[in-house]
Amino acid sequence: MRSTVWRKLPINLTELCLDTTLRCGQSFRWRKVENTWLCAIYGRVLSIRQDASHLYYQASFAEGPSELPTPPSSAPSSESDSLSEDDDTEAIVNHYLNLGPNLTELYEQWSKVDANFEKKAPRFAGVRILKQDAWEALVGFICSSNNNIIRISQMMEKLCLHYGPLLGYIGTTPYHDMPSPSVLAEPNVETHLRQLGFGYRAKYLYQTAFQICHGHEKGWLDQLRNPESPMMGRKVAAAGEMQPRGREGYRVAHEELLALQGVGPKVADCVCLMGLGWGEAVPVDTHVWQIAQRDYKFGKGKHGSLTKATYDAVGDHFRSLWGKEAGWAHSVLFTADLRVFSERLRTKIEVNKVKAEEADSTLDAELLSKTVEEKKIEVAETKVKRELEDVEPQVSGALTAKKITRFKRRKKT
Repeated sequence: MRSTVWRKLPINLTELCLDTTLRCGQSFRWRKVENTWLCAIYGRVLSIRQDASHLYYQASFAEGPSELPTPPSSAPSSESDSLSEDDDTEAIVNHYLNLGPNLTELYEQWSKVDANFEKKAPRFAGVRILKQDAWEALVGFICSSNNNIIRISQMMEKLCLHYGPLLGYIGTTPYHDMPSPSVLAEPNVETHLRQLGFGYRAKYLYQTAFQICHGHEKGWLDQLRNPESPMMGRKVAAAGEMQPRGREGYRVAHEELLALQGVGPKVADCVCLMGLGWGEAVPVDTHVWQIAQRDYKFGKGKHGSLTKATYDAVGDHFRSLWGKEAGWAHSVLFTADLRVFSERLRTKIEVNKVKAEEADSTLDAELLSKTVEEKKIEVAETKVKRELEDVEPQVSGALTAKKITRFKRRKKT
């Protein structure tokens, strides 16, 4: 592959911490090689690393058609034909890592209104909500059903390896971009995914891809995006007034996503937050429910269990605290409770004391190396038994029948 020179952006660890942001269950395709994170996105392999004062990035492109046995991805996140290889990687880095907002100010705002956030946030500075491709986020979170981060990442790797376009090799490692919906809507995909270990999620992935390709107009998924957080290269537009349940566009997007196979309220909120830019989306799973009970006095009276009403109440409570970026603040607390970060000691990052010329590519690892040893990452504290992970939820039958009916009615119209 042909690689650009390494470039850098000035940003400290309080504004972005890659080792936290890329490991907290937002995106599942990044792999870490020594001190560098790599992922195939936007038609290139993007390599990023950081020290205490800078973010470093490099892009690697295919040498020519001989290295591309599969056609380029049709997913919007990977189209780079109209962009300059020399000029747009910095724009991609800024967009994907969502570097625009001042994170220090956001943390201060959230801390002022929430003592629990103020207590936990200093140990988890630099957590940003990524601006992922909506299709990739949808696929990743469908795979997240009854699953943990390690297995989700393995599934996404298998999906790209078998169905995604090959961009090239770095060393001996192949890098594939995301497969498009049309590729996963082909016959026999469900059977093959089951053979690859996807379990009941294979059906959901195939049926969702089929619905998007044959039940909606092209670009439908991205039309659900928050206009204040548009796709790269699009103009920002107003998204409407914030309401207790979120802005109207968010509520519409959430409802539309629920019509897809394998998408319940939590998955829909994950996609809204991390794929469509709706910051007020608050995904509530068992893990977040435990946080709500322990730290926010839920779990009593009419909200004694995680029902739909309780799900909505938890989201409404966080939105009332943190406003239209409630999902971002909630993700910091979610990260703070992940087992992989449970041993992290409070670290004061004194960027001003580190001379830029002394900072090297291993400094971030040195600052964080005492925090935790790599071990199995689980989304929830309660370990899900392997024999239950590939058993389709019992409630899915009625929901699937309802969604198929809605899909057929839509096709008739």
